[in-house]
Amino acid sequence: MADWPTPRRIATLSVHTSPLEQPGIGDAGGMNVYIVEVAKRLARLGVEVEIFTRATRSDLPPVVEMAPGVAVRHVTAGPFEGLSKEELPAQLCAFTNGVLRAEAAHPPGHYDLIHSHYWLSGQVGWLARERWGTPHVHTPHTLAKVKNRLIAAGDRPEPKARVIGEEQVIAASDRLVANTRFEAQDLVAHYDADPSKVSVVPPGVDLDRFRPGSPDRARFGLPARGKVVAFVGRIQPLKAPDVLISALALMREPDTTLVICGGPSGSGLDRPTALIELAASLGVSDKVVFLPPQDGAGLAALYRSADLVAVPSYNESFGLVALEAQACGTPVVAAAVGGLVTAVRSGLSGVLVDGHDPQRWAQVLDDLLASPGLRRRLSAGAVAHASDFSWDRTAEGLLAVYREAVTAHRALIAERLEAYAWCTS
Repeated sequence: MADWPTPRRIATLSVHTSPLEQPGIGDAGGMNVYIVEVAKRLARLGVEVEIFTRATRSDLPPVVEMAPGVAVRHVTAGPFEGLSKEELPAQLCAFTNGVLRAEAAHPPGHYDLIHSHYWLSGQVGWLARERWGTPHVHTPHTLAKVKNRLIAAGDRPEPKARVIGEEQVIAASDRLVANTRFEAQDLVAHYDADPSKVSVVPPGVDLDRFRPGSPDRARFGLPARGKVVAFVGRIQPLKAPDVLISALALMREPDTTLVICGGPSGSGLDRPTALIELAASLGVSDKVVFLPPQDGAGLAALYRSADLVAVPSYNESFGLVALEAQACGTPVVAAAVGGLVTAVRSGLSGVLVDGHDPQRWAQVLDDLLASPGLRRRLSAGAVAHASDFSWDRTAEGLLAVYREAVTAHRALIAERLEAYAWCTS
């Protein structure tokens, strides 16, 4: 594989969320972290990365250097503000136009490969592939059919237009990247993806930033005594923070504080005060602390300040929060769904919980908080488990996929040229 061609420059597409945005705000989340960390490491490996994203403010410069070898291009597509992710399909034509114009300003062959993230970007990548004659690699991050099978009560299902869009992108892509083998199986079983085109490349964690250290509860206004359970993520039904508030009201362990760190997103914007109202109705308002989204250093400090981190999501493509927390030495209690089954080693680095019954979650949390010896063992296992994941390894895995895609694409072109020469001879 060392002799296989390495792409010089990659066009990375991230339509609906910018890698420059703070994760936990709006639609920014794990995908943002993924794109940023991978791009920086690909650049260190000698591959230039240009990230195309939709401009959401009029004062944004056309191009921002995010890191040496990594540029973020802001594409004007629709109004700068006020568009939800669900409204963006109507702006894909405008976004595609901006991407094609950027490439047209350079000599042919400026980009060796396209890597799209999420289905909206996949639609753009599909068209750019046809225009540029370059291979297209796609990472779905989440899948509508899977989300709809595991939907939270009262949440809005993913629309049929998204399902159709995903089917089109998956069929047209040269290579598909899945975060786990379970996601790879979903691509084949639910979308008829060609197994030979699906590669599993697990996400990573910044092991320099997320590592064990002393707790700093005062930084977040948390009580010095008692136990702390932390939830980190976007506030929406999919992430199920309400399950933790309901469980808190049923827990036996005294002096337990629940931290909810994140901002409303998706259908959570319909009722941004729902969790505050739920805590009040259950009589646990004094035990719940709400924090805004934190930057990387703040997140690491919060993970270290918690006795447990809880990830009760109804579905996760992977679950970077779980990996980050474990890298800090904090055991994770997570729902046994999607990528969390890979991100958490139940009994070694944390505990996986079947279902979303608050009584069951209360029991698991109570048992762990009352067992300091078990938590210490899980803490050691969490650090060991997280050490198997790194963004360097993710970047190297993606680079192998890119090389395969470029090699296969060139072989296809050579085959077509030979067939044409034969037909015209």
